Amino acid sequence: MDYYAVPIAKLVDEFQKLPGIGHKSAQRLAFHIINMPNEKVQRLANSILEAKQKTKYCSVCSNLTDVDPCLICSSASRDKSAICVVQEARDVVAMERTREFKGLYHVLHGAISPMQGIGPGDIRIKELLQRLGNGEVKEVILATNPNVEGEATAMYISKLIKPLGVKTTRIAHGIPVGGDLEYADEVTLAKAFEGRREI
Repeated sequence: MDYYAVPIAKLVDEFQKLPGIGHKSAQRLAFHIINMPNEKVQRLANSILEAKQKTKYCSVCSNLTDVDPCLICSSASRDKSAICVVQEARDVVAMERTREFKGLYHVLHGAISPMQGIGPGDIRIKELLQRLGNGEVKEVILATNPNVEGEATAMYISKLIKPLGVKTTRIAHGIPVGGDLEYADEVTLAKAFEGRREI
């Protein structure tokens, strides 16, 4: 049984509903907010509401944005001949941090997972295929997660794109930089061998 006031208990309960937040973390967050000055709490609450109300999907790439089309899709400096396909909007952020990819993105908002009842029609594959219709795109880079669902999604999409004559590539997987071979599992080592390149 928890020994704190009902409003705090409600706050802890709401924080616990967030991904990755257990009871102890929820308690810490709740007590931290209780000890914050009112104006800082109000700013936090307003930021949450504003993010929820003003964020929408880009009509081109399906990334989260506050302007449509998003800043990446509307940028004149981006390479419009390459599209990197990712599962979630947070994956765009990860790719952009590398500063390596200068093309456009397409966010699927999930992966094919028959076990969870998610089929090809439940993610944004149709919208991707529509983007390939104008002939401007020369390469589609499949950057889905290296797990069963991500691999199945990449294979499914590549089979759909192949007849269109658009080059389809998959990001490499394997041993992380700084990792030791003795600790790598068989699948990771196999992927590292598959993705080897000449130096």
